[in-house]
Amino acid sequence: MASLLSMHAVISFPSPSPVRKSSFSTFNLPAPSPIASLHTPVPRPCITNAATLEDASKQTVDYFVRNGMTVGLGTGRGSCMAIVYLGQKLRAGGLRDVRGVPMSSFSAAEAAKAGIPLFPFEEGSKIDFAFTDADVVQEGTLFAVIGRKGVPGRESIIKEKAIASLANQFAFIIDEPKFAEQLDGAVPVLIEQDNWIETAEEIDDLFLGDAEVWRRPTFGEAGPLGGDFPLITAEGHFVLDLIFTSPISNPVKVAESLESLDRVIEHGLILDAVYAAAVASLEGVKIRTSLFKNSFTPIE
Repeated sequence: MASLLSMHAVISFPSPSPVRKSSFSTFNLPAPSPIASLHTPVPRPCITNAATLEDASKQTVDYFVRNGMTVGLGTGRGSCMAIVYLGQKLRAGGLRDVRGVPMSSFSAAEAAKAGIPLFPFEEGSKIDFAFTDADVVQEGTLFAVIGRKGVPGRESIIKEKAIASLANQFAFIIDEPKFAEQLDGAVPVLIEQDNWIETAEEIDDLFLGDAEVWRRPTFGEAGPLGGDFPLITAEGHFVLDLIFTSPISNPVKVAESLESLDRVIEHGLILDAVYAAAVASLEGVKIRTSLFKNSFTPIE
């Protein structure tokens, strides 16, 4: 497998020490400062600019979207640029009869402004292609994490993952610092509100020594208990951030372990839906294709 992970098709375009186990049974537990930097990984240097990411967004639309398609519209900076460009192509007649399925209120609003006809998402919907931003994408496999704090408008990874899984083709739009050899940092986990501390302790036990579990707050500093105002999703779930203190060596096992727990509703790992990632860098844009997917819309 190690040799596989070093391989992927490329289509080029010019242009700390272990922390202590959290105790969820003590509600007045102070947030330990050593872990504060782990809630969001230390940002990698930003080496791209808006123009380069816009190029990646445009090439995603040009490469994958064809007349008559139903397209899942994602959330984030790159997705916003792709939505705007898709609307421009529809108005100019470069594309016809394309309709969008928004993954969030953010993408719905952007699509409406861009003049893209919208179609409501339903289970079993036929979706030809979908795109969205990701927090981090693994080279080779294109395994990814979505749903970390800080992406405006991303209110439901449940809907986002459902649309991704139904899409015949699915791509991420990212800049190069988010394209990494291994996944790292926080994996969001949606859980039921009832008996949430018990669920958090079960997750903590699964990854003892490798990760910390914090409940995400609506605002303010994060901590194991999430403060007095924990974030509640549109579907009524708490969000736990499973914060890995080192790179995630086996994302598949992490996903399977989380899915084995009854009160875990969803998580932010995407492992089996991605066909490609449009990666923006100072050298231009590259469409990186997954080792495990081979169905692509050809360039005409």
